[in-house]
Amino acid sequence: MTTKRKNWMVCVLAAVFLAASFLMCVFLPKGEYSDSERRKLAAPPELSADTIFNGRFMSESETYVQDHFPFRDQFRTLKALSAACLFQRKDNNGIYVFEGSAAAMEYPMDEASLSRAASRFRYLYQKYLDDSNKVYLSIIPDKNCYLAEQSGHLSIDYSLLEEQLLQQTGFADYISISDLLESGDYYRTDVHWRQEQITDVAERLAQAMGATLSKDYKENLLERDFYGVYCGQSALPLAPDSLYYLTNDAIENCTVYDFQNNRAGQVYDFGRAMGKDPYELFLSGPLSLLTMENPQAQAGRELILFRDSFGSSIAPLLISGYSKITLVDIRYIHPDYLARFIDFEGCDVLFLYSTLVLNNSETLK
Repeated sequence: MTTKRKNWMVCVLAAVFLAASFLMCVFLPKGEYSDSERRKLAAPPELSADTIFNGRFMSESETYVQDHFPFRDQFRTLKALSAACLFQRKDNNGIYVFEGSAAAMEYPMDEASLSRAASRFRYLYQKYLDDSNKVYLSIIPDKNCYLAEQSGHLSIDYSLLEEQLLQQTGFADYISISDLLESGDYYRTDVHWRQEQITDVAERLAQAMGATLSKDYKENLLERDFYGVYCGQSALPLAPDSLYYLTNDAIENCTVYDFQNNRAGQVYDFGRAMGKDPYELFLSGPLSLLTMENPQAQAGRELILFRDSFGSSIAPLLISGYSKITLVDIRYIHPDYLARFIDFEGCDVLFLYSTLVLNNSETLK
């Protein structure tokens, strides 16, 4: 075969590939949501004289094509495997895998973000709390804090983060929990901690706040494999986790009310657990405001828990020590609205946040 003929065939094959890709981009069904990445996909760009002349149409078209390219997930996996195995890159999209556990490189520490988080907590304290409240603060280290040194990746100086936040939150008593945690206490494929591994954390928090917990837990297995958020973000073929949840008399008899959707529910939402994110088993996932009430409690104590998603799985472990726990996520509700729903008088108050939120506190309202 002559060189000219080979070149001609290469050009034809390239043209066929491009044409086929174009036709598939145009005619294949388009999704609105990426299950693997857990995010909405780009919508079709608006075609108008304004969007053409200001450049928005072309930039949004590029994003749209990237999000809806045929076999996109398969190409992402191929790229990730090539980067990890062929080119020996230490991470892909900021996610790395060490000893079978995936983690995100949370680095560097954002001092301005810490100050903003502290200012939002201080605003809540000054607006709603007084001498009748006992106020506490605890920081949840992300998994990278425990894996980075062994794996050779960058990580926030957790001790420095802790020190800087405490300097700005003198109104709260600090409860340290980092010594109770290790990488195995987190899901291998997800950012969150495993509920069955944090009973000691719940016990320390309760003891520091003067509450007594029931430790008579029964461990239950969710009958579904759990592919955490790092599976999609890394695009690597990670083995799934098993998801366990704990029950006892207090948890089983607890009543839950979701103010965001005006509905009663249960501690464990098995409908949501069968959806896109099984971690939403715990208190139905990301909700702005909900209450848990324990009819068996005798002390009549109440806890207000300002929290992120980590709080969903530890709050059930604290309910045996309180008659009522109110969970507030100020990523989804502005603090100024809380007086409509919450009586703060005499309540214990716990600010419980992960380093991931503290270092990215623009999400806090």
